[in-house]
Amino acid sequence: MRVKELHPLCCITLESPHGINNKSPEEPVTTALTRSRSLPAKSLIGGSESETVAGILYKWTNFGKGWRSRWFLLRNGILSYSKIRRPENLNLLSPSDDVRLIGDISGERLSRMDSCSGRRKQQKTVGIVHLKQVSSFRESKSDDRKFYIFTATKTLHLRTDSISDRAAWLQALASTKCIFPLRSLNGDFSFIPPKDLSISTERLKKRLHEEGMNENLVKECEQIMLSEFSEMHGQVKLLHEERTNLLDALRQLEAANLEVGASGKHEFSSLGRGKYSECSTTASSDDKQEFEDVSEEDEPSFHDTKEFFNEPNVGSESNLAISGHADIKRRTKLPDPAEKEKGVSLWSMIKDNVGKDLTRVCLPVYFNEPISSLQKCFEDLEYSYLLDRAYEHGKSGNGLLRALNVAAFAVSGYASTECRHCKPFNPLLGETYEADFPEKGIRFFSEKVSHHPTVIACHCEGKGWKFWGDTNLRSKFWGRSIQVEPVGVLTLEFDDGEVFQWSKVTSTIYNIILGKLYCDHHGVMQIRGNRQYSCTLKFKEQSILERNPHQVNGFVEDVAGQKAATIFGKWDDSLYYVAGDGISKSKVSDPASNASLLWKRTKPPPNVTRYNLTSFAITLNELTPGLQEILPPTDSRLRPDQRHLENGEYEKANLEKQRLERRQRMSRQLQESGWRPRWFKRQGESETFKYTGGYWEARGHRNWDDCPDIFGEFTEELADSA
Repeated sequence: MRVKELHPLCCITLESPHGINNKSPEEPVTTALTRSRSLPAKSLIGGSESETVAGILYKWTNFGKGWRSRWFLLRNGILSYSKIRRPENLNLLSPSDDVRLIGDISGERLSRMDSCSGRRKQQKTVGIVHLKQVSSFRESKSDDRKFYIFTATKTLHLRTDSISDRAAWLQALASTKCIFPLRSLNGDFSFIPPKDLSISTERLKKRLHEEGMNENLVKECEQIMLSEFSEMHGQVKLLHEERTNLLDALRQLEAANLEVGASGKHEFSSLGRGKYSECSTTASSDDKQEFEDVSEEDEPSFHDTKEFFNEPNVGSESNLAISGHADIKRRTKLPDPAEKEKGVSLWSMIKDNVGKDLTRVCLPVYFNEPISSLQKCFEDLEYSYLLDRAYEHGKSGNGLLRALNVAAFAVSGYASTECRHCKPFNPLLGETYEADFPEKGIRFFSEKVSHHPTVIACHCEGKGWKFWGDTNLRSKFWGRSIQVEPVGVLTLEFDDGEVFQWSKVTSTIYNIILGKLYCDHHGVMQIRGNRQYSCTLKFKEQSILERNPHQVNGFVEDVAGQKAATIFGKWDDSLYYVAGDGISKSKVSDPASNASLLWKRTKPPPNVTRYNLTSFAITLNELTPGLQEILPPTDSRLRPDQRHLENGEYEKANLEKQRLERRQRMSRQLQESGWRPRWFKRQGESETFKYTGGYWEARGHRNWDDCPDIFGEFTEELADSA
């Protein structure tokens, strides 16, 4: 077939005999054609010259489809792009356009619209980005043909055919952004009430005097009018303040480039709903960006609020419609410390305890974080939406996706341990902790049920599921590291009777004496199901020269032993799966290998302290308004040394910790004297402690007669009552 060079302003399309597959543009199209002639293009916008630029770029769409070619047009400060789906009907440019084309317009067939006949079918624009809302654009450090465009809530991943094409696009974007700087929504909407606004009462007084009213009555009427005017002026100022706040919100929405679906309604991107995910596009950590995980056919339109504005449809992380709890405000940072903290040498404290159980070593409060082990158990429920999702999948008959989400939940509990080097407070015997989070749709309760050995039992109820278990942590110090081995079984039961059980893997803290302190989890986790699917996960132990640490690999298999899905990811970042057993070992850690996202860790809070608590963990010890009055005297939030530590009152925290440890030494005697946990009971010697019920009912009646004041001074009467 002989290829003709067309006028650059004609409609141009690209087509390959094999279609545009999900490969990157590293694989050239079959037949490369001639470069279209570039024409200078200038337009005057506000006294500045803006160039119109167009060309074909490859845009990342999703894991299934990969890179897809799109027609991009940069004009008047707006970058728009369209799909190249039907080449014979594609109208990319009109003959009147003055445009500079970037790149080779390649393909086996270039078609031209019969523009003279007037039968022009306009191609639908998929996305629009206003350059004045683009925060930045950056070239990839690992791929010399890739670059990114960043907005407040979206990242466009784009790729060119050559290095020169990438440079040309970046230059065009930079030049256009200089001409179109960030503009706010004022001007037509602005209204500032005069500060010295006043009113004259002379005409009123004159009219009243003409009616023959006395001076006192005239003054009274004048005061009434001035009072009414003052009140109205105050209302105007209040309306102005509300209007200003509304305009500020509009500016934020405009800068956010809200996602617009096919229906025209805005939707925020939500990791919990799986619409967007994050992964590493290459081996370089510098290219860890946000990827779209949407289907090619349902690729959403991308516009900003200048053209479209509807009320946002904000979904919760677990898709729970709990409208009655929207007013729950939980804190986002710990209280500012009241005093300066003094460092303590860890080696000086534990050098004489090599090989011993560290739960029996009394350390100063400096080595604690302001939460207890009871609260730490609840931290494993941060991503409880995975269990809500698992329940819904099983309810709809998809047992495989239920098992996969259960596996993701089992891994997600380790994400909060990254860079957490302080130990939680060891609870007192009988200490409890409750967590009522209606916005997440869960209620959690835990209790220390044994002091020797130390055993913590917990119970949680969610939407269609129950989760319970007990844990006994056995820790040993080996000179350079601390090893923690959890002993116990965790059980998850859905309302339809399906049950999954597993145990936690070994955790080790390295470089106690010298070097950078870090935590690692390693071992094999068996998630056993009582129906069709079970799961095996291997937490790879980190080596000294490990370049890709924290890896988790595994699979889901059915009752016949056939692999139904492969799982891979990192316990501190994300987890993916591929259906079946069709993934090679070389691609087992590559998220772009047709994998689907199961779970993604939430970003750390901006207010980081030395404890490195997650945003969720920061809320665990909070006493929200009205909570203290209904808590039992055994709740961890009421523990004085922990509260003092949270407030940065370190001297008081140390004194209280020493006092409570003297109280703790009596716990073994209490246990041997017949003490029994209040809310949990073990069926047999080898069985798990199970919740006996009654706590939330007692809370409703505030009946804590059977709960002693364990944080007060220890007395013989307390021992007798136990």
